[in-house]
Amino acid sequence: MADDKLSYSAPALEKGLDILELLARTGRPMGTRQIAEELGRSKNEIFRMVHVLLGRGYLQREEGGDGLMLSNKLFGLGMQTARARDLVSVAAPIVERFADEVHQAAHLVVAHRGETVIIAAVSGGADMNFSLKLGYRRPLADAHSGLVLMAFQPEAVRQRMISECLMLMRVPLDPTALSAELDEVRKSGAIIHESRDIIGVTDVVCPIVLADGRAVACVTVAAVSRRSSPPNFEAMLARLKIACGEIAHELSGLDSHSS
Repeated sequence: MADDKLSYSAPALEKGLDILELLARTGRPMGTRQIAEELGRSKNEIFRMVHVLLGRGYLQREEGGDGLMLSNKLFGLGMQTARARDLVSVAAPIVERFADEVHQAAHLVVAHRGETVIIAAVSGGADMNFSLKLGYRRPLADAHSGLVLMAFQPEAVRQRMISECLMLMRVPLDPTALSAELDEVRKSGAIIHESRDIIGVTDVVCPIVLADGRAVACVTVAAVSRRSSPPNFEAMLARLKIACGEIAHELSGLDSHSS
C-alpha cells in the first residue's frame, strides 16, 4: 500500500492542496513566508504554488494587506454539485413566492466552513426592503441564521460547526454557553429577533429540516419595520414555516427518486 501511494504521488498537487487546507483550517489570512513555515517547505516553492492558485482564483489577497486567504471559488465548485443545484432550484421559487406574500426580502442561507453563506436572495417586490448580496458571509455564531443552522444538526456535526466558527470570531465566545443557546433555538424551532447590526430590521429565521432532523439550509427574512404598517412577525413566521416545510418535502422527494 505504501509503495502504491508513492507510485501515484503528485508533489505539486499535494503542495497546492496543503496550502488550501492550511488556510481553510486556520481561517485567517497568512503571508507566503508564514505558510512555508507552517508547511515545512521553502518560501520559493510555496511562492510558485501561490502564484498559480492566485491565477486560478482559488486564493485572493486580503483587503488592504498582503495576506492570502481562500476565495469563494471552492464554495462555488461545491454549489455546482447536483445536491446544491437541487437545493437552489427547489427553494428559490418557493422563497420568492413567500417574499412576495410578506413584501419583505428573504435569503436562502447555508453553512460553509464556520460561516453562513447566502446562496439565493429575493426582494419581495416591495418599494423598499433590506437585502444582502449573494455570497455574503458571516461567522455562524454571529448570525441568527447561523444559530439556527447549528441548532438543527446531529451533536457531532454541531460541535464541529461550533469549533469552525469560533476560530473566525474576533470576540471569544464560551462554547458551553453557545451550546445552551443552540438548545434553546432548537426548542423554539425558529428565531424572531432584532437585527444584530441594522436598527429597524428584524430577523425572522426558519430552518429547512429534512426527515433526519438535519437542517440543510435556512430562510432568513430581513423584515423592515414601517411606522405606517408594522409587520406581524408571528404571522410572518407561520407562513415561513409552511414555505420551509414545502422545500423540505420537495427535497425529500428528490432524494427518494435518486435512491
